[in-house]
Amino acid sequence: MPIIPESPPDPALRDQLSGMRSLLALSMVMGESDDQAHILDLAATAVPSLGCCRLEGVHLGDTGWQAVQGGHAAADARNDLEAQFAVLSVAGGPVAVLGQVWAWAFPLRSLDGHLGYLVASADGEPPSSEQFLLRVLAQQAGIAIAGARQRACQRADAERLRAANVALSETVAELEFSSDVHERLTRVAVAGAGPEGIAAAMHELTGYPIAIEDRYGNLRAWAGPGRPEPYPKEPWESREKMLNEMSHEPGPIRGHGRLVVPAGPREDILGVLALIDPGESAGRPEQLALGHAATVLALELAHLHNLAEAELRLGRDLVEELLSGAAEETMLARADALGYDLRRPHRIVVVMGPGHDGFGRAVGNAVRETGIGTLFAVRGREVVVLSDADRPWSRFCTAVRRELGGGLCRVGVGGAYDRPLDLPRSYHEARLALRLQTAVTGDHQATEFDRLGVYRLLADVGEPGTVEQFVREWLGDLLDYDAAKGSGLVDTLSRYLECGRSYEAATSALAIHRSTLKYRLRRIREISGHDLGDPDTYFNLQLASRAWNTLLALRADRR
Repeated sequence: MPIIPESPPDPALRDQLSGMRSLLALSMVMGESDDQAHILDLAATAVPSLGCCRLEGVHLGDTGWQAVQGGHAAADARNDLEAQFAVLSVAGGPVAVLGQVWAWAFPLRSLDGHLGYLVASADGEPPSSEQFLLRVLAQQAGIAIAGARQRACQRADAERLRAANVALSETVAELEFSSDVHERLTRVAVAGAGPEGIAAAMHELTGYPIAIEDRYGNLRAWAGPGRPEPYPKEPWESREKMLNEMSHEPGPIRGHGRLVVPAGPREDILGVLALIDPGESAGRPEQLALGHAATVLALELAHLHNLAEAELRLGRDLVEELLSGAAEETMLARADALGYDLRRPHRIVVVMGPGHDGFGRAVGNAVRETGIGTLFAVRGREVVVLSDADRPWSRFCTAVRRELGGGLCRVGVGGAYDRPLDLPRSYHEARLALRLQTAVTGDHQATEFDRLGVYRLLADVGEPGTVEQFVREWLGDLLDYDAAKGSGLVDTLSRYLECGRSYEAATSALAIHRSTLKYRLRRIREISGHDLGDPDTYFNLQLASRAWNTLLALRADRR
């Protein structure tokens, strides 16, 4: 059988097979990529290698022209091509590109549909085999892009599902935690453990130190480590500002290393629950727990507040009747009904202060803290305390100031008496001690009537006219001069004598310059004719000035 010589391979077919092999490898690389831009760059760089064509650009229907390597179409040309795309079918077709003899829009498509076009151009129409390879390249690029988008959607769905699972887990954990908090705090409320029990439960539930304060910033309960000693307290104005801010917030607020929430309705906050968190690490579970605890605390504080108000009202009524001089047997019977022993020695303590809504409560807290008594009555700017103890009154003053968050506080202490009928007299003495406070001590501390010395004797003189005559004899000229000129020479003289004729002490007490004091003393000598250096004159002038201060206090007290 004759041997037929093998014909040489067709060069065009060989080139097409080589291009198909390259496209196969390229399609595999594009199909494994999840980056749409990378896929388009691979397709763009492959266009010149498939023949004599060049890439004009890649246009996607949803995002427009893509930034790919080798794209030649200028902005004007791209706008013109977009107008031509409008009349093309999804199968693509010829397009016109300025300066190019041939141009074609190859469709980018997949099973999901048409995605856009890959536009190639040439100086002349390329052979059908080259066009076939470009069509396959565009098709493979479209399939790769659709796959990348589908995988991106799957990843997004998976991420959303993961996030939903996390959120669901967090919600379940919050519900379980919230249920534990509710159950624990309900047990505390039913057991009547009070603020101390609520603070202890919150500390165990959250792991953070917990403080419970009343409306005025006084510590009522603490649970956990690091309790400050003494417990810091804000000034009254700052406290009211914070309460007002909390009343307008739907949840806890942060400030000064704490997460705080009010207990009680916005218009009547009864207390504050604070979670100590200087690192600001407390999150939503702790905030939920604070919300539950604040509700329970508000109910507990409202209950305690109602009890305290009832006790205060009964105690106030008893104090008012004692001051009015009601029948002794009636007062003893009222006190017995309250469980209060009125048969012990008592005294009246009068506290003068700012007179705002929290003043009476602050004094009441100080009364209980220092143990000077239990019954008191608020009378405008003064609080009258029925005291059955003898305490360091300066300590009581300090306690009141601390409860008020600073500010002035003056205390007058009457004498102690065995019988209730004598308590109006103790009240009169306490008020007189307050009137004489500045003249006697020159400060705003506590003044005891029993320690007023000669002032006490002058106040008890049965004939005030005799005292007035003595005052006129020694101070009459100065009093007349003060009345006519509106000066204060008598007050200057009184302070100078009370300071032991010390220039330094007197100028400090009067808050005047040394030269001013010297001038006033010279005028006093000239007007009165008294020698302030004479011992007898010094004694009588000091006695007369004290008598004058006493008379002023008595007149003011009568008014």
